[in-house]
Amino acid sequence: MVLTIVIGVFALALGAGVSYVLWDKALQKKKERIIKDAQNEAEVILKQKELQAKEKFLQLKSEHEKYVNEKNARLAQTEAKIIQKDTLLSQRLEEVQRKKKELDTLQTNLNAQAEMLKKKEEELDKAQRLHLEKLEAISKLTAEEAKQQLIELMRAEAKTEAMAYINEVMEEAKLTASKEAKKIVIQTIQRIAPEVAIENSVTVFPIENDEMKGRIIGREGRNIRALEAATGVEIIIDDTPEAIVLSAFDPIRREIARLALHQLVADGRIHPARIEEVVEKVKKQIEEEIMEVGKRTTIDLGIHGMHPELIRLVGKMKYRSSYGQNLLQHSREVANLCAVMATELKLNAALAKRAGLLHDIGKVADENPELPHAILGMQLAEKYKEKPEVCNAIGSHHEEVEMNTLIAPIVQVCDAISGARPGARREIAEAYIKRLKDLEELAMSYPGVLKTYAIQAGRELRVIVGHDKLSDKEAEVLSFDLAKRIQDELTYPGQIKITVIRETRAVAIAK
Repeated sequence: MVLTIVIGVFALALGAGVSYVLWDKALQKKKERIIKDAQNEAEVILKQKELQAKEKFLQLKSEHEKYVNEKNARLAQTEAKIIQKDTLLSQRLEEVQRKKKELDTLQTNLNAQAEMLKKKEEELDKAQRLHLEKLEAISKLTAEEAKQQLIELMRAEAKTEAMAYINEVMEEAKLTASKEAKKIVIQTIQRIAPEVAIENSVTVFPIENDEMKGRIIGREGRNIRALEAATGVEIIIDDTPEAIVLSAFDPIRREIARLALHQLVADGRIHPARIEEVVEKVKKQIEEEIMEVGKRTTIDLGIHGMHPELIRLVGKMKYRSSYGQNLLQHSREVANLCAVMATELKLNAALAKRAGLLHDIGKVADENPELPHAILGMQLAEKYKEKPEVCNAIGSHHEEVEMNTLIAPIVQVCDAISGARPGARREIAEAYIKRLKDLEELAMSYPGVLKTYAIQAGRELRVIVGHDKLSDKEAEVLSFDLAKRIQDELTYPGQIKITVIRETRAVAIAK
């Protein structure tokens, strides 16, 4: 039994040993196969890496060769330029050396000529001394005395000729200046032909029927009172058929009232709350329109870079008039006149046009109304960073400040042309007649004046004096003095020409 167990154990051990041996051999084979596969795979990877390295090397080599070729090409170009510059420098050096030789030769010749001239001067001085001694002996005068007499004689002759020449030049200058000035002014006026707008203090608002008048008035007049309070315009409703009169000196207020009435009548709802709402809406529309008019004006005139507040004031000029002349039309006209005149005088036309447009900007300013409009306009232009030339032209166009640029007198002259030309402005008949009478009475107050006539709508005053009362010189003094008094004592648009006429009449009667 024991032997059987031992034999069985031995058989199991022997079988386990055999199995272990077999498993170990299989494991060795598998190990060898794995190692072989790994070696094969490593060889494949090594070959791939070698190929990639070769490709990278070839790529880098190609790039390097390309870089080297480009660099060589640039070096070749640089070398060619250097060679060219070297050649040019060599040529210039040869030219300089050649010119230096020529200059040396010329210097030598000049030195020789200078020596010859020096010798000739010495000979001439010697001859002049001998000649002077002979002249002194003949004239019995020293050289200094003869020289002084000659100087006095030549001075007298030169003085006479100079006076004649000065008078001739002054007369020619006056004629030329007057002719050129007239030519420029006439060309400027001929090239500008704007419309002349006349502003009134009332606006007539048409309505379809008289029944609408009652609705506008409202119960116990509350609608019309609300409308007048909101707009600041007097609304006159009378027996005039199908019309309402809006009365106010401020054109902006009248326009607001007109547009508000138009919307209220078209809508049909007319009551105080609706009136206030519509008026506020219309005020905003007017402000937008003012800004749009200002922008359109600057674009039409080709003016750029202006401050938005100045653009707003330019648009506001549409609703302002002066002597019946619309201020915006007047400013546009002055701007175009300034551009034309500046072009004729070879000055900066764009700057002159800008100053012409802004010269009356002080008339529509929102503050400081007690200041003269020219000073106020200059302050506004300075505040909004306009150029000093433009500011000075604005402030000096009525001579409140001194003119220090050439553009300033152009603006002044163009303002006078625009305001004083026929039909530009409207005056009350009584004021116009009084101004003419004042002109004539002022001229008649002088002794020796026989008759006076104010002609050309008061732009020229002709004064007839007696030939036995005043001389020609006194007539010139009279015209100057009369012009000075008119300028100091009277108010008038533009300028006034004073013509003093002195004539002699010979009268005979044939019987």
